[in-house]
Amino acid sequence: MTISTRFAPSPTGYLHVGGARTALFSWLYARKHGGKFILRIEDTDLERSTQESVNAILEGMSWLGLDYDAGPFYQTHHFDRYKEIIQQLLVQGDAYYCYCSKEELEQLRTEQMANKEKPRYNGKCRDSDESQLDREPVIRFKNPVDGVVTISDLVKGDIVVANKELDDLIIARADGTPTYNLTVVVDDMDMKVTHVIRGDDHINNTPRQMNILKALGAELPKYAHLPMILGADGARLSKRHGAVSVMQFRDDGYLPEALLNYLVRLGWSHGDQEIFSMDEMVEYFELDDVNVSASTFNMEKLLWLNHQYIMNSDPAHVARHLSWHMGQLDIDPADGPELINIVRAQRERSKTLVDMAAASVYFYKDFESYDEKAVKKNFTVGSDHVLASLHDELVAVTDWTGESVHEIIVNLAETLGLNMGKVAQPLRVAICGSAVSPAIDVTLSLLGQEKTLARIEKAIIYIRSLN
Repeated sequence: MTISTRFAPSPTGYLHVGGARTALFSWLYARKHGGKFILRIEDTDLERSTQESVNAILEGMSWLGLDYDAGPFYQTHHFDRYKEIIQQLLVQGDAYYCYCSKEELEQLRTEQMANKEKPRYNGKCRDSDESQLDREPVIRFKNPVDGVVTISDLVKGDIVVANKELDDLIIARADGTPTYNLTVVVDDMDMKVTHVIRGDDHINNTPRQMNILKALGAELPKYAHLPMILGADGARLSKRHGAVSVMQFRDDGYLPEALLNYLVRLGWSHGDQEIFSMDEMVEYFELDDVNVSASTFNMEKLLWLNHQYIMNSDPAHVARHLSWHMGQLDIDPADGPELINIVRAQRERSKTLVDMAAASVYFYKDFESYDEKAVKKNFTVGSDHVLASLHDELVAVTDWTGESVHEIIVNLAETLGLNMGKVAQPLRVAICGSAVSPAIDVTLSLLGQEKTLARIEKAIIYIRSLN
């Protein structure tokens, strides 16, 4: 048997964190077992589904690197197939027309609630042959009334539901469009999905879907329901907890691998290991190791993990993602040092790529002003003479490297009888605009001789204007 999993989001919003984790677990299980990973867009909610949301889902999957082997398939392209299956269920006697009005159903619900009964359809039209020409009927699935449905859940264990607890759900609306529980069953059957991995908010749907599959004579997939993700306050993760859109994490400077690593640990573990390569995730992942209880989303932990990835990933890979953030600052990376060298210089102090980009602007653009605190501390009396002496030495350098400029700075400090800070810090403020940068020799080598000299000249003029 070829393992086949699917990720089936509804395009009614962005790709959120919970959906991304579901996609990741489905992707990992398929990759682990040499199977197929399918992307299916469940867009039958015509009022709420938008092309913008479809694009957001596809963009999120692409950014995360969760490649799919088939799809994206769109349910709106398969209406003829759904109608065919609905007709089959009617002919078999496993579905029926229901003419109950909205008002009748609302009154029934009100009475059941008043009697402290579970709201459910009472089966009024289940065995009726009467039709009402003045009313378009819905079509309901004739759910078995006896016995139980046992979900052999790969995460939560056996879940037993009595059929008498399940009412006859609508599988086609009055306008003929199919409903979620029908379309998902048909697609899983036709796509030969062997493992349905999804959030545990779908548990109530699963026994209903299993009964429809049984009525169609289809082989049942295995189910794995993932525990929900909570915010720090213990409530289900939502917009009010901050960034829950996958692409918001991109915008905030996270690497996709860091987010995937964090998501895989939300509900799954492999010993005490915290950091996993994608190959390790595939190698170690098993549904048996998924936790039953809910997980809490911790932004501080994600930030720590992102910093680890920035520091330890291939600099060329980090640079590719950094390039987008430089563009957001209206910076063309071709106007300065290679980004791979920026990454090497800045990764120790940068927790996000937003931090790294913001801290690297001066390599590409001249700054308009100096940091006031840095000026007060470092542009003191005599610092202009230190910078003038540095300028005289640096202008003569023919081989501009970190080693060559470092030697000049050290020698000048000794000549002037100053400690390194009294030379390096005024120089740093002069070329960066602030007192913070990578090592001064690294900073100068990346900035280049022409920009370095021009900024020293500008700083000398500025210092002398203060006195």
